[in-house]
Amino acid sequence: MDRIIECVPNFSEGKDKGIIDQITSQVETVENVKLLNVEMDADYNRTVVTFVGTPDNVSEAAFRAARKAIELIDMTTHKGEHPRMGAIDVVPFIPVAGVSMDDCVAESKKFAEKLGNHGIPVYLYEYSATSPERRNLAKVRKGEYEALEEKLAKEEWKPDYGPAKFVPKAGGTVTGGRKFLIAYNVNLDTDDVPAAKTIAENIRESGKIVRDPDGNKVYGEDGKVKRIPGSLKAVKGMGFLLEAKNIAQISMNLVDFEVTPMHIAYEECKKEAMKLGRRVTGSEVVGVVPKKAMLMAGKHYIGEGTEDELISAAIEHMGLSDLETFEPGKKVIELML
Repeated sequence: MDRIIECVPNFSEGKDKGIIDQITSQVETVENVKLLNVEMDADYNRTVVTFVGTPDNVSEAAFRAARKAIELIDMTTHKGEHPRMGAIDVVPFIPVAGVSMDDCVAESKKFAEKLGNHGIPVYLYEYSATSPERRNLAKVRKGEYEALEEKLAKEEWKPDYGPAKFVPKAGGTVTGGRKFLIAYNVNLDTDDVPAAKTIAENIRESGKIVRDPDGNKVYGEDGKVKRIPGSLKAVKGMGFLLEAKNIAQISMNLVDFEVTPMHIAYEECKKEAMKLGRRVTGSEVVGVVPKKAMLMAGKHYIGEGTEDELISAAIEHMGLSDLETFEPGKKVIELML
């Protein structure tokens, strides 16, 4: 494939492998599409699926997977740590090779139209957004599944595709073209979730809300809540408990890894953890990662070296095998094609 778009749909099911296998099998029915990675997380009750394909085929693969997910996942009984709005929560399209962001926007709209015609309310975000208010995923997903019925009743939240009608079993979906996002979690040596949340607030770009001595939000003259910006640009973050390991994690989305690379985020978490008397033990990549991000980290830690040496250095110094073995051939996108 000379022209490659990556698609990374997130499904609100992370416990039942049988369901996920049925969903991902739909991806493999489409020509010129390759399934790269399936990352299930029982605590988040969420699965991140990664596949690549040619522009003419990738949106069809996403739709077939989404259609099967609607059939098998029931949001009325869904519980999980990760924010979510529907069975097919978010479906980003990302340029990899020989394609532009415009190509990815076009594919996202093809997918949105198909899913909307299937009866699901769909919102466009990031580079596909129809208004500035809809560009940020967190704003579109605010209130999550539980608030979706009320949101759909408001004119300002009419979906971009599909009916403005609440579908309890499926919820809603967000899709759009975006830059390569690295889903990156940093592990603490404790189950202290408040510590993880504090670290996330201190480093994420949006920072933390200013509160008065009684804990109430402080508002500025413009009527908006005052915030103290975090230390890292292009980073979103939250603190969670990873129950399977009984550890707290700083769960981040690095929305532009060339602005804030993985190794910078990792070192910043270490610094903030030390302030709280905690220690970072390692980290993990959810899904796949561009080779460039690994090479940047390797160069930061050891300077020059072969690609293999730099990737090995990144794995070692960021503790990427802390929870399970990081295998470059299964995690680095260019090494998988």
